Amino acid sequence: MNPDHRQPLLIVLALALVAGLLWLAVAALRPLPERSFSMATGPEGSAYRAFAELYREALAKQGVTLQLVPTNGAYDNVARLRDPKSGISVAFVQSGVTTAAESPDLLSLGTMFYEPLWVFCRCQPTGHAFHESLGHHVSIGPPGSATRELAQRLMRLNGLDPATLSIEGYSPEQAAEALQAGRIDTAIIDTAWESAAVQRLLADPSINVVDFPRADAYVARLPFLSRVVLPMGVADLARNRPAQDVTLIAPKASLVVREDLHPALQYLLIDAATKIHARPDVLQTAGEFPSPEQIDLPLSREAEHMYRNGPNFLRRHLPFWLAELVQRLLLFGIPMLGLLYPVTTLAPQVWRWEMSRRLQRMYRELQRLEKDLRHAPDGPRRDELRGRLDALEASAARMKLPDSFAAMSYELKQNIHFVQERTRK
Repeated sequence: MNPDHRQPLLIVLALALVAGLLWLAVAALRPLPERSFSMATGPEGSAYRAFAELYREALAKQGVTLQLVPTNGAYDNVARLRDPKSGISVAFVQSGVTTAAESPDLLSLGTMFYEPLWVFCRCQPTGHAFHESLGHHVSIGPPGSATRELAQRLMRLNGLDPATLSIEGYSPEQAAEALQAGRIDTAIIDTAWESAAVQRLLADPSINVVDFPRADAYVARLPFLSRVVLPMGVADLARNRPAQDVTLIAPKASLVVREDLHPALQYLLIDAATKIHARPDVLQTAGEFPSPEQIDLPLSREAEHMYRNGPNFLRRHLPFWLAELVQRLLLFGIPMLGLLYPVTTLAPQVWRWEMSRRLQRMYRELQRLEKDLRHAPDGPRRDELRGRLDALEASAARMKLPDSFAAMSYELKQNIHFVQERTRK
């Protein structure tokens, strides 16, 4: 290709810049978060359901719809989270239900609240083993619930075969109704203090809550448990319910998400959790939850950043969607500026170098032709050299140069004309 018809090097650099920016756009500008996702809530009447309603309200203020899906409990929640076709992206999961090896696609956003194991009975509980107060007809939660699994583990630890009992799989609300109606002897409910079923049974003078005086032993055997104390009279000071301090064992509930849930939605969930769970309660102190504990599952990267540094400037001062958009644009714009600056700085120098190179190349060609013409005899060889000289003159006339090269351009054309005149003479 004739050098005079080559694209300037600057165009090549510009194309490379565009390609680089497109790559950055694909890598950095991820899709904005979806406006709707689903949460597994546990059975009706459970603390999971009550807290999920609060999360739905908090996210609705940010323009995000949280769809609530009832389940049988924590084991059911984990099963649905593991299944990418279930549509479930977030759920409460009780400690001790799964592990990172069993659920590699799940991440924790931290622990959120205690889930005491409540053992309510129509009895006067005595002794050191909770199963001594069970009676024969017992509800231990529906299949798929963490309550059922934990109750059976405690029975076996105390040498009791669950098969010797008449077992029911009631939800917390159903278990409370059945116990108050006398259809069962004991209701084992593993849920938070805020549960409507727990409040209902604590207020009933015919129902007692079983104490766990050997709570430390249970915690030692099952490290995912914690020891908590229900203060005397906290449910009803006028009637002093319960009549004495009650020691309970309590797993903690974690907020668990699929690892593919958009980081911005994880941030919204953690922000909502801070508002919902940080307040003091009967069984927890102010600021105890949410907590960056890794009991069963690793913390997500977004959760680690939030617990360590809090929300960034954009998230503190801008609406959620605007903050997310600006953050993505900055993520794209900063590398772009870093790439544009050296290119725009070097471009004029590259342009001048290219123009100088083209002029120098033509001068070298002119020098070769002048030398060859000086020694060439008349004939075909001399005619060929004159034709090449005329072609060089035409190339110089067509070449477009910036104003700063006007003097050099005119000088080149004059020199070509000078050689042509000498050749003719």
